[in-house]
Amino acid sequence: MRFIKTVALLFALLEAQNLAAQSTALLKSLQKPLDKVSAAEYKAHVQYLADDKLQGRLPGTAGYQMAVDYVVAQYKKLGVLPAGENGTYLQTVRLRRAFTEPGATLRLQAPQGAEQALAYGSDFTFYPNPAEASTTVAAPLVFAGFGISAPELGYDDYAGLDATGKIVVVTREEPKQFPDAVRLYNTDMLTVLQTAIRHGAVGVLLAAVKPAAHLPDPPKGVVSVLSTDGKAIVSRTYGGAQLRVLGTVSAATLHQLFSGAATDTTRALAALRAGKPASVALRPRLTATQRSRYQDVDSYNVVGKIQGSDPKLRNEYVVHTAHLDHLGVGAAVEGDSIYNGAHDNATGVASLLEIARVYSCLQEKPRRSVLITMVTGEEMGLLGSAYFARNPTVPKSQIVADINTDMPTIIAPLLSVVALGAENSTLAAPVAEATKTLSLTVEADPEPAQNRFTRSDQYSFVTQGIPALHIKYGNKTADGQNNLNLQVQKWRARYYHKPQDGMDGQFDFEAGRKYAQLNFLIGYLVANNPARPTWNTGNFFGERFAKK
Repeated sequence: MRFIKTVALLFALLEAQNLAAQSTALLKSLQKPLDKVSAAEYKAHVQYLADDKLQGRLPGTAGYQMAVDYVVAQYKKLGVLPAGENGTYLQTVRLRRAFTEPGATLRLQAPQGAEQALAYGSDFTFYPNPAEASTTVAAPLVFAGFGISAPELGYDDYAGLDATGKIVVVTREEPKQFPDAVRLYNTDMLTVLQTAIRHGAVGVLLAAVKPAAHLPDPPKGVVSVLSTDGKAIVSRTYGGAQLRVLGTVSAATLHQLFSGAATDTTRALAALRAGKPASVALRPRLTATQRSRYQDVDSYNVVGKIQGSDPKLRNEYVVHTAHLDHLGVGAAVEGDSIYNGAHDNATGVASLLEIARVYSCLQEKPRRSVLITMVTGEEMGLLGSAYFARNPTVPKSQIVADINTDMPTIIAPLLSVVALGAENSTLAAPVAEATKTLSLTVEADPEPAQNRFTRSDQYSFVTQGIPALHIKYGNKTADGQNNLNLQVQKWRARYYHKPQDGMDGQFDFEAGRKYAQLNFLIGYLVANNPARPTWNTGNFFGERFAKK
């Protein structure tokens, strides 16, 4: 038996060495096509997409349509095939912007005493309801801590709590006892809403715990995606028809809601911060009324295809994504009101167009097909990617991985990278190989508090069970200080989500060129590998979503 195991190990080592040798030869054959990635062309893409005439590329506007038309023209020029709907490059994404109308009310009825009307804006606010233009909900209350139900992790805010037919009050503080992946998933607003629905709730109130906390009341509304029959199917703030009210309450209102309960806010919050559930029935009853109004527009994901070379594997797909949208025209900052989005995310779009250029130069394409996908509505809550990941223009089961490029932040030479999400799956192997080929190092995330993995379009694919990653800058610098994150923080304070993010800002287009080369190589290696990427054994996201 020992001999058989030894022989098997030797064969495995020989196979690995053979695959490595084949891979090295393959990468050498790609050098000339990789050299076709052009810093000048990259800059030209960014310059066009960030021009004032596109008015910040807000979905549903003429400026966004100009960006769509530009990408389609580039696809045609580079020989990228249409992979959208009905033989086109486009997938229609119907966006509904919902607003809470004036006159919303929230009335508090204690078991003893007169009914009290709370003040909109200071005591409470409501998120608009994208499915019901007028709602009235009267229900008792329960406090459900963080709103987390994860008994498999030894923590459940809903244990012993009857939330059926009730409005659930939760705090938006984050638990400290969980690993990052667990914390990010369980405190995501949509997860909190879906958890409340599973326990029978009819509403959720998000409670501030600091007296000076600002209550969100989005002046530009909240955007969802509608299905072809007009139902809200993708949203960051709408969990479904059962959950008829979503609002926020101030710290002072939270104290009022605890009046007469078996505990008070001080003890309940202290328990939560110590890692212990502090759920409790609340004695008041609330009546909420609101009206919502809507603005519906059509926007588009732009989907192109590089046809694979293998007769069987060409029916599987590696997806490259970048969001095409930005914030449009808004509040003026230093006299400028056009949010051009040069870095965010014209640079990501430029990266994908240069990836398409490499493919146009390949005589033999990889085994699998590749989708070059520009998505809409990222700035509205990852809406375009969420819609595509749930309703792709190819069979969902045939999508093997997503490689996302969002604001690579090309302000300095690219010497190291962070592969957000690669640690969750076998995608770490092509990342390692591709970075080695380009003489880059892979580092841990220098800014874990930014929660970058769940904040961009790759997460839409993860929630559909598809391994995904997002390449960001590392910390390595040419001067050896290795503190690029400090430079990025200063840059972000000046430019991020501001009109100043235009062509007058700081750029290193050679870094952009290398980003495009790196993302191409990662995608190519995945597309050419006979084995599909798989989630690592025991990985939280894999176990949570792999069955979708």
